[in-house]
Amino acid sequence: MKAVFMGTPEIAVGCLAATARWAVDGLRVVTQPDRPRGRSGQPAPSPVKQRALELGLEVVQPQRLRGNAEFLHWLSADPPDVMVVVAFGQILPADVLAVPRHGCINVHFSALPRYRGAAPVQRAIMAGETQTAVDTMLMDVGLDTGPVLISEPVTIGADETAGELAQRMQDLAPEVLERTLREWTGGRLTPRPQDDAAACLAPRLAKEDGHIDWTRPATELANRIRGVTPWPGATAEVAGEALKVLSARPGEGSGTPGSILAIDELCGVLCAAGQDALWLGTVQVPGRKPVSGAAYAHGRRLRQECSGSGR
Repeated sequence: MKAVFMGTPEIAVGCLAATARWAVDGLRVVTQPDRPRGRSGQPAPSPVKQRALELGLEVVQPQRLRGNAEFLHWLSADPPDVMVVVAFGQILPADVLAVPRHGCINVHFSALPRYRGAAPVQRAIMAGETQTAVDTMLMDVGLDTGPVLISEPVTIGADETAGELAQRMQDLAPEVLERTLREWTGGRLTPRPQDDAAACLAPRLAKEDGHIDWTRPATELANRIRGVTPWPGATAEVAGEALKVLSARPGEGSGTPGSILAIDELCGVLCAAGQDALWLGTVQVPGRKPVSGAAYAHGRRLRQECSGSGR
């Protein structure tokens, strides 16, 4: 079997290695052009490109796919049996999708049709989901709308952040992909059409998604903080100061949204929300090291503003 792998970020690297193990007759790699990275701002290769070069694979980096006759010729001149796409970063046009005889397989980090789009892990946590999945599907011209091949369930931990969940799913994805490649090309899988009526979108996160609005319910805020960790990170105003919130959990209490209800050495700082209250377990003043909520409160000589409890 020959394959083409299309991917860009770190989360796709394991699946590249899995595809390389399967595609014994040849593998080529397509990734995004080098982009400015780090403090230097110098162009640097994507994680997928770095790994592909280590494996001695041919790498191409088209600026765009749609209307790119040169890329289509490159792909069609030596057509792959299958194309694998993992977080590539561009929409694949119909003429590209039509080239592989076994189609294009996408690895997606949600239980489709839920959370179609660029941020399925983060959006699932922010919505308070307790279950998700690593899915493989046959791609079509829609946004994550193709029929599902394999769906491997994943339980979301009660305190798990998006970064932690993404790592677990990234570790699981190569095995799911290898199983899909074997079973699909061997004719042992039946694609399952998605129910569009049950679909919801997972748009890419923006910095504004990390803003903590104290008028919202505490459970919603705790889920948001988990979902935006590590990026873009949650920011809340406490006692007139903007803080990064690295960990939090719901608690009991009521008061003016954002006011301090309690300070506890183990639990942190309890702040009133629109419904119930939120314990800030670990916080960070911009430019300084993370500290416990209690250590921050003592350092700023904060005081409880009204009664509340939140064990």
